[in-house]
Amino acid sequence: MSTPHANAPYYFVPGPSQWPVLAGASLLLTMAGAAAWVNGVPWGMYANLAGILAFLVVLYFWFGQSISESEGGLYNSRIDVSYRWSMSWFIFSEVMFFAGFFGALFYARSITLPWLGDLDHKLLWPDFGAVWGSPGPGGTVEPFRTMGPFPIPTINTALLLTSGVTLTISHHALRAGHRAKTAFWLAATILLGATFMGFQAYEYAHAYHELNLKLTSGIYGSTFFMLTGFHGFHVTLGAIMLSVMLYRVMKGHFTPEHHFGFDGAAWYWHFVDVVWLGLYVVVYWL
Repeated sequence: MSTPHANAPYYFVPGPSQWPVLAGASLLLTMAGAAAWVNGVPWGMYANLAGILAFLVVLYFWFGQSISESEGGLYNSRIDVSYRWSMSWFIFSEVMFFAGFFGALFYARSITLPWLGDLDHKLLWPDFGAVWGSPGPGGTVEPFRTMGPFPIPTINTALLLTSGVTLTISHHALRAGHRAKTAFWLAATILLGATFMGFQAYEYAHAYHELNLKLTSGIYGSTFFMLTGFHGFHVTLGAIMLSVMLYRVMKGHFTPEHHFGFDGAAWYWHFVDVVWLGLYVVVYWL
């Protein structure tokens, strides 16, 4: 958000826009294509990719319009407060999203697994071992090996923690009015995030080809890939947000007093960092 102009309205209300309808239509196409894809329908993959592309185009023009409104002096401190509350509630919804997956992992590991392995169920599944990473009763799941914390998960933890530091340095540089320093450390943050994703891709290849660990590897495989995969998706989104902020920093859109776009992206990135710490402990160590 740029410096508010003195002639900014009391509270800017945009006119009717086509972007919400187009965003909803593109998301509907995305999910319909995904549903068809996983059920083997030939056109499913193409519809899913077309929906994703359409949604990205909508976001590009929609956010571009918001940036133009901000740079045009239509936003003031009241709009700034609205954006901050909106981003706060969005991150809270993301917290609940991950809480659901962590809850599923806890229930499966600490409640369901011991229950299925007690004496009452030994008659049904005598060869079932109530240990995390079990292939299930009667060999219902292909044998696999679990993923440990070394070396890649630990390296990725160091990368994300370091990225939080570099982003904080960039933020302080922005507040001090040092644009070049802001851009340098922000670019370093993006590079660390990209490196994280590269290591995660390598980890997935290792899991599939050497550990035989897949999404279909019982409850362990499904929770592992759902948690780490969705977190990786969030890292990708965060890196895209920060890349847009880097472009805006280089264009001179922000001032030390008014830079909510940078703040919102930074909040999101720090949230992603915190979620990874929970994943690192719960998924890889326990």
